[in-house]
Amino acid sequence: MTTTAAPDPEARPHPSRETHVTTGATVWLTGLPSAGKTTIAHELAGLLRAGGRRVEVLDGDEIREFLTADLGFSRADRHTNVQRIGFLAELLARNGVTALVPVIAPYADSREAVRGHHAAGGTAYVEVHVATPVEVCAERDVKGLYAKQAAGEISGLTGVDDPYEEPLAPDLRIESQEQSVAESAAAVHQLLVERGLA
Repeated sequence: MTTTAAPDPEARPHPSRETHVTTGATVWLTGLPSAGKTTIAHELAGLLRAGGRRVEVLDGDEIREFLTADLGFSRADRHTNVQRIGFLAELLARNGVTALVPVIAPYADSREAVRGHHAAGGTAYVEVHVATPVEVCAERDVKGLYAKQAAGEISGLTGVDDPYEEPLAPDLRIESQEQSVAESAAAVHQLLVERGLA
């Protein structure tokens, strides 16, 4: 009588075991309201997904609604908001997801804190400055914020009556008013390719 040996549990992949994890990264797109950050992020997401990447877009408005609704728009609250988003992005990135973050993040120290947290964890971080001039942003006025500020209905609008500290040395600077959305997204994608992140 012959007996069949029990299958070796190590001989084949376990369904819950990671068998292939691609390198994740956080791509932070900073810039003024209506600069084109979210539009570029979604265009870039399509390019990355077409290349087989796992991608999430962490939209600032959605984060405010679902994760940081307890925060206002003081400097301290804006800093906390950016740190929470940065934590979530880093969590996704270190698990093989490319996290695209089209969030204003107006203060340099807040952005640097996020970069530092990524560096400490060995997680790739790319800062893209969507450097659209405030005059162009006000013409686009996607959410009507500039009109409301001009009418005195709101205050604390970043780049108008609240500070925006431009990145001094971003990984990439995009002049969105001088090129198409597709060209802007392609420029970011090319940078990611060069760094082995796409």
